[in-house]
Amino acid sequence: NTIEFTGALHATIVKQVRLKNPSNNTLAYNAVLVGRDADDFSLPKGNTVAIPALRQGFVTVEFTIRFLRPAEAVLILTSNKIDGIDGATLTFSLKSEVKNIEPLSMIKCRSPCYEL
Repeated sequence: NTIEFTGALHATIVKQVRLKNPSNNTLAYNAVLVGRDADDFSLPKGNTVAIPALRQGFVTVEFTIRFLRPAEAVLILTSNKIDGIDGATLTFSLKSEVKNIEPLSMIKCRSPCYEL
């Protein structure tokens, strides 16, 4: 699965990964970001999530587009044993794309085009 972060240069994009727990036991996951641009992605709500039985949980991933080139990383979710149950290890590819460039600020100046 690929999660795409698309937006303007310097924009901060937040995505949530929804995790469903179909079992009758609580599942817990640790999230880790790895890869070339992993430092540009963050987990603002922490790197652990507990999902109650037959419910769903969310992992929030945040990214600020700093460069024109696409950024790539991998989100790995590994299970912690709770109630003696292990969940499957999950991986998601994270990719960014700059859709437009907006100036941070504008400066107006006047100057003669030509002087003798």
